[in-house]
Amino acid sequence: MSRVSEMALLPTGLRDVLPPDAAFEARVVERLLARFASHGYQQVKPPLIEFEESLLSGAGAAMAAHTFRLMDPISQRMMGLRADITPQVARIAATRLRKSPRPLRLCYAGQALRVKGSQLRPERQVGQAGVELIGAATTEADAEVILLAAEALRAVGVANLTVDLTLPTLVPALASDLGLDGETMDSLVTALDRKDAPAVEALAGVQAPRFVTLMRAAGPARRAIAALEALDLPGSAAAERARLAEVVELVLSAMPDLNLTIDPVEHRGFEYHTGVSFTLFARRVRGELGRGGRYLSGDSESSTGFTLYMDTVLRALPPPPPVRRVFVPSGTPRAVAARLRDQGWVTVADLDRRDTDLRAEARRQACSHLLVDGEPREVGSGKERERP
Repeated sequence: MSRVSEMALLPTGLRDVLPPDAAFEARVVERLLARFASHGYQQVKPPLIEFEESLLSGAGAAMAAHTFRLMDPISQRMMGLRADITPQVARIAATRLRKSPRPLRLCYAGQALRVKGSQLRPERQVGQAGVELIGAATTEADAEVILLAAEALRAVGVANLTVDLTLPTLVPALASDLGLDGETMDSLVTALDRKDAPAVEALAGVQAPRFVTLMRAAGPARRAIAALEALDLPGSAAAERARLAEVVELVLSAMPDLNLTIDPVEHRGFEYHTGVSFTLFARRVRGELGRGGRYLSGDSESSTGFTLYMDTVLRALPPPPPVRRVFVPSGTPRAVAARLRDQGWVTVADLDRRDTDLRAEARRQACSHLLVDGEPREVGSGKERERP
């Protein structure tokens, strides 16, 4: 292998983003942030790296196994490279913005790096964009972030969107109401995640029918809510169900055409969530577009939000339209090229004064047009002229 080839190798799960994809991603992120801002969410920009104890506190503790660590040569303290931006925004809310009025609406965009990818998401570096609604405990807050996620994705062109709701606190609440011990509860959560009905029946004993019914209630939102409401649930579990039903009605009344589904026992990936949570998918697109839900922020404030994964979002979008690029021959007045740029053209200046075939050079520079007599002409139209 040549030295140049060796230099092109990157670690597993990392890649260079090349033209035109890098510019396309930047434009999509800009449009998402603009949509968030239009709903009152103000942008913050946390650092890529910070001290381990702050990065991995609170909600960030769930990211400990995914976080790269290194020693700060200045302070001699351990630092972590963020694996997720949400815990950082929660920290900002609890520290820098602790005196700001609640609810606090914040948004962000940036890169996150994880120790390793997963089977569904092999990428280790992922662009993220999202919002956090901090200090609002109502069902209206839950509905706001779900609707904003759907609205923003639709606005950038994602079609066939599905929002899958879950309630990671429901199974623990029911297990606690029924007096099951902690070890049994943990095993039951795992079995329900795997949709393993025999294991659920073995673990739950006489209470197994309730848990199996919960597992089988997954499906379109209103049908799932009807199945859940037919189930006899005690105390806190019934309260969790009622909150989920209220969120469903708020979302569907505002966006009745949204494909909203429920899996009431899904728990994987929602370990630090404390209420209604959700995953975003698009038909025939590999992986999740994003995740969100209710959690406790850095100062134990009830909060909710979502994170979009830009690699999956971009896979869900149609390719960008070709850029109008015009090749500008040497000697063209700068004012002419400036006028074209004001009209939306990308101008590529000829930097070689040697005699050459301008049409061939325009094609080589990936230009669709050549400037002829002050006007762009399509390359290959037969109206170009060679350099005299």
